[in-house]
Amino acid sequence: MEVVTRSDLGGAQSVVINLSNSLCKYHEVIVVAGTEGGGQMGQLLYDNVKQESVKWLRRSVSLKNDLLSLVCLWRLYHKYQPDVIHLHSSKVGILGRLVFPKSKIVYTVHGFDSIRLAYRKFLPLERFLQNRCKALVGVCQYDKKNLLEEKITHQVGFVYNGIKTVKIDDNLKLPDECLQYEKIILCIARLSKPKRFDLFLEVADLLHQYAFVWIGNQSDVDTCGHKNVFCLGSIPNAGRYNHLADLFFLPTNYEGLPMVILEAMSLGKPVITSNVGGVNEMVISGWNGYALDNVAEQFADKIRLVLNNEDLYAGFSKHSLELFKQKFTVEKMVEEYLLLYNLKSS
Repeated sequence: MEVVTRSDLGGAQSVVINLSNSLCKYHEVIVVAGTEGGGQMGQLLYDNVKQESVKWLRRSVSLKNDLLSLVCLWRLYHKYQPDVIHLHSSKVGILGRLVFPKSKIVYTVHGFDSIRLAYRKFLPLERFLQNRCKALVGVCQYDKKNLLEEKITHQVGFVYNGIKTVKIDDNLKLPDECLQYEKIILCIARLSKPKRFDLFLEVADLLHQYAFVWIGNQSDVDTCGHKNVFCLGSIPNAGRYNHLADLFFLPTNYEGLPMVILEAMSLGKPVITSNVGGVNEMVISGWNGYALDNVAEQFADKIRLVLNNEDLYAGFSKHSLELFKQKFTVEKMVEEYLLLYNLKSS
């Protein structure tokens, strides 16, 4: 049983999709999710993956909704009697550890910085519940290190996120206006507080010769008069647009191990990004891109450097693809989780 708080298409949901669609070939898989987020995740699950919705399961704290969610989760446990319960994200990680047998629980924290830095009030609860699972998993070495430093030490490990290589779609097109520029810089991210759209605009202002494309905004966006910035809205399977871009750029304040960067790497794209979370475990500065401080001039300098040097660009592109195949495929991720589930011998 895979349990996640929201049903949209964030990083945790991508892991649930990839795990479930791989495991269902040999095991019965049930995915449980809240309805918050619109249900896009369910559309990408295979037909033989059973799906259950918990309408009260939400990210925000509500005594009424949380109690109703606990009851619903308890009923689902007794309905299916799963051998393994995999909890994804902090909210369901708390509720699930309260209601399910600890001997069956694997809990993945998808980006511990969101708790450690932004929501420290929940740290005492995380420490209190740490013994209520058989494995507590970060998505990178950075997460594991910080979990241990925050005195969350019980059965702590990490498993890198993994994805399938993004399929190239030759029918995709960018707006004609983008094609007037020398190069195309792509960012895929929600317009949420941790993502630095303001910094994206600053960098675009320093590099007028390039088109800056942002995919993920849910509504119209004020680009502050920047003619070289294009916001295309929320697009399913947006990673496919990396094929049309020259470089991937993600300015952000908090991350675990961003799936959007893995998508770019799977298509051999150099990556320029903020040096936060586990990003520098996937983007090695000077090898397949640069992980930098959140300073517009630094980003602009490195973007210009990579795009103006053909040999450097070719090397970064090659290394991105090699690193992806070595560490971040869905097959490697599934294998690691099977060991934690005790469904495969080491």
